[in-house]
Amino acid sequence: MKKEKTQLRQFSKILDDIKSIKIQGAENVAKAGIKAFLLIPTKQSAKKILKTRPTEPLMQNAIKLLLKSKRPYLTAKKFLSDLKKSHDKISKKGTQLIKNNMNIYTHCHSSTVIDILKYAKKKRKKNFVVYTTEVEPLLQGRQTAKDLAKAGIKVIITPDFAAEQSLQKCDLFLFGADAITKKYLANKIGTSTLVRLAKLHNIPRYTCAVSQKFTNKIKIEKRNGKEVWDERNKKIQIINPAFDKTKLKDISGIISEFGILTPKQFIKKTRKL
Repeated sequence: MKKEKTQLRQFSKILDDIKSIKIQGAENVAKAGIKAFLLIPTKQSAKKILKTRPTEPLMQNAIKLLLKSKRPYLTAKKFLSDLKKSHDKISKKGTQLIKNNMNIYTHCHSSTVIDILKYAKKKRKKNFVVYTTEVEPLLQGRQTAKDLAKAGIKVIITPDFAAEQSLQKCDLFLFGADAITKKYLANKIGTSTLVRLAKLHNIPRYTCAVSQKFTNKIKIEKRNGKEVWDERNKKIQIINPAFDKTKLKDISGIISEFGILTPKQFIKKTRKL
């Protein structure tokens, strides 16, 4: 009984951390979801986990896989091992686009992009500067800046509305993806605007993601308006969309474990597998 209560507390804490975005990044969310499911491996717990972040097909695919498995612990171990291998391949592939003395723009907090940049700095000995914005309302851009600075990478961070000024100074735009469908990708709000701006200024635009983020249909998450402004006025409505959709035709390519591919090549390869 004591063990069950401890597991339930741990399960609830993980779900709270996912909901409150204490756990950031699609891959970290998926890992946390797997950990929660293994604590209480039931259909009911799976439903609770999936409700925490509806725009996360990587976590959805992982939980669905575990539900079907007769040996969820071994399945989880293999899934996480395959995910790490894919992630390592992306880090190596992504550095092919990074040249010395580049200015690189990124958006929000993508562990995949951060690992590409770290790999380029440490293994390839590339010198470059990264531009980003704060990313309101939860300021995930600041976390990106801290992570990169810790790795010895110079970062220039600005308010969100200075994004175009920063983009114009850059040679490359790298960003993550929470989900990819055959026509668009879903990522942190602002991505679609930044992609169109980068396209306007002829800046190459690549999303970085494992193929397990491909899905047929996704639900775009809307978060609590209190994250934007805790104003209790009946005449003021606060809308807080967490993600937006970017058309695949507007990006230059997708960096995945398959390499650097066009969106059409990526989708064809992913569907085959």
